[in-house]
Amino acid sequence: MNHDMEMMLKGYGLTTAEILYRMPDHPSVLQSYLWQNYDLAPDFPEMHGFLKFWQETLDGPLHSVRYVHRKLISAQEWRSLKGEFILH
Repeated sequence: MNHDMEMMLKGYGLTTAEILYRMPDHPSVLQSYLWQNYDLAPDFPEMHGFLKFWQETLDGPLHSVRYVHRKLISAQEWRSLKGEFILH
């Protein structure tokens, strides 16, 4: 069994996040970064862990995050969740 299927059987869904951040040398310019991983909704521990890593390690201050989460409910049935939160 592949890793993706194992994660879905454990209750994880695929989360894709567009992270907007400010350029360190040009704070008025916003840049985007796409992050994708299997995560658990609605708490998103993997995404929040990555955002914490970003804030502690990387230079670009975070502006906002938009995400889409899809979870397999049964054969050919998906649950989708969309959201956004502002960090600045």
